[in-house]
Amino acid sequence: MTQGIVSVKRVAGVAMVGAFCLVCSFSAPVPVQSAGLLVLDDYSTKDVDGFPTTWKAQRQEAKARKQYTVQSERGATFLTARDADQRVYKKIAWDPRAMPIVTWRWRVKKAPAGADPIAAVFVSLDTDLLVIPVATKYVWSQTRDVGTRTEGGLFDASEIVLQKGPKGFGEWVWQRVNAYEDFKQIHRHEPAVQAWGISLQGGPGVEVDFGSIMVSAP
Repeated sequence: MTQGIVSVKRVAGVAMVGAFCLVCSFSAPVPVQSAGLLVLDDYSTKDVDGFPTTWKAQRQEAKARKQYTVQSERGATFLTARDADQRVYKKIAWDPRAMPIVTWRWRVKKAPAGADPIAAVFVSLDTDLLVIPVATKYVWSQTRDVGTRTEGGLFDASEIVLQKGPKGFGEWVWQRVNAYEDFKQIHRHEPAVQAWGISLQGGPGVEVDFGSIMVSAP
């Protein structure tokens, strides 16, 4: 397990439950900030076709709008990716030094054998000289061990595996990472003063739900 990965919980602790309840209590458009917690998105707003407001497609917008849709369950909204072949992203700034902790939950409903990665959350804390986001890619892998790191290239993000295989399929799984520390260890320099944003990705043949994404102080 990498040093920057703070914790992984299938049963949320008191603090995590409290944070999630805080998210669910807001109906106004995000971001919502309170006492060291910034909600990057809780999917409380969507377009008429169900695509999350303020999000963009990596490549083909019309296709992404069919692959990524906002759903709700027991009063909580989330983003569902079905058979996606591209990621979606949201540009949103925050101070990664003051709020280094990124928290979210995800739920894999189905994934074909060999799909790898199954799903991914990209946290982009900087851009390169071409103004391309520099991201750390947190993945749910089918085959690679938890804690495995893969160096990125010119067009590929560096990866950290948080979950492996079918264990946990059908369950909401909480993730809590220190994106600031992970960025420094992987990229070997300080990130920008303000983060660039976040991206989400489900794999081909995969159905996965992404819950609210938050950043907070340690």
